[in-house]
Amino acid sequence: MADRTLVVASAHGLHARPAALFVKSVTESGCAVQLKKGERSVNAASILGVVSLGIEHGDEVTLTVTGDDDERVLSELAAFLEQDHDA
Repeated sequence: MADRTLVVASAHGLHARPAALFVKSVTESGCAVQLKKGERSVNAASILGVVSLGIEHGDEVTLTVTGDDDERVLSELAAFLEQDHDA
């Protein structure tokens, strides 16, 4: 298991389009991924769960990855969230 706390860079947060791309990456990773904002944690493979967190630009979130190659997957997902997908 690997986890990391980071700040979301997308200018408009994780709205539908970047959230869908993020969920696709999570699903393709083959790992179990949890996304946490504040006290709420959701399965990051669920588009409804991810969008329900209401993640905005500059929000701090924590990713927890469990599975084979969890450190690599964590780095890739963190890099995704640390990019501005609205630019």
